[in-house]
Amino acid sequence: MGKKAILLGASGLIGTHLLSLLLNSCTYEQVLILVRKELDVQHPKLRQLVVDFEFLNQYAHEIKGDVVFCCLGTTKSKTPDPAQYRKIDLQYPVDVAWMAQSNGAEQYHLVSALGANRNSSIFYSKLKGEAEHEIKAVPFKAIHIYQPSLLDGDRKESRFGESTMIGIMHVLNPLLIGSLKKYRSIKVSKVAMAMFRKSTEEHKGIYTYTSEQIETIGS
Repeated sequence: MGKKAILLGASGLIGTHLLSLLLNSCTYEQVLILVRKELDVQHPKLRQLVVDFEFLNQYAHEIKGDVVFCCLGTTKSKTPDPAQYRKIDLQYPVDVAWMAQSNGAEQYHLVSALGANRNSSIFYSKLKGEAEHEIKAVPFKAIHIYQPSLLDGDRKESRFGESTMIGIMHVLNPLLIGSLKKYRSIKVSKVAMAMFRKSTEEHKGIYTYTSEQIETIGS
């Protein structure tokens, strides 16, 4: 019997790559994605659960699987309201974690960010750190936290500042060596591959991977 995956953020930059890996793997027999609206993806293994994230508890009995992958996240441009931003990056991932674990899930894989720290004065870093802290409190057999640096990939929407920064990082990456390697930009496909590979291994405990480690695992 193959594993059953639960995926949040399937339409995002990392989630899109991860969904493809899961659907095309013999390790997983079913992939459940939680979405606001159905994606234009069809596959025999795929089940799309359209949910109102404001009322996640109504779907708790359907959030069942062996492994949870959370690639959920937003940006200030998409979500200028800090309270709503907090729901997307913190509340929803934590709520799903508790629901899935109570239904038998044993692994949780969370995309966080480089510099995540719940004591940070920076809103984004603090929020990611809080999410990590709360996820760690859920009694999964294994929790894997990924802290990538600047994500390099083809976005659906254009972000001039980010595109410019990625171009700069392509020049700077070779210069970032030793302890600075973790600041190199990283391909989203490698983050997805790292998550997939770790999910196929049997581990117990809590693991955190820096961007440099993710690069190695996903290569």
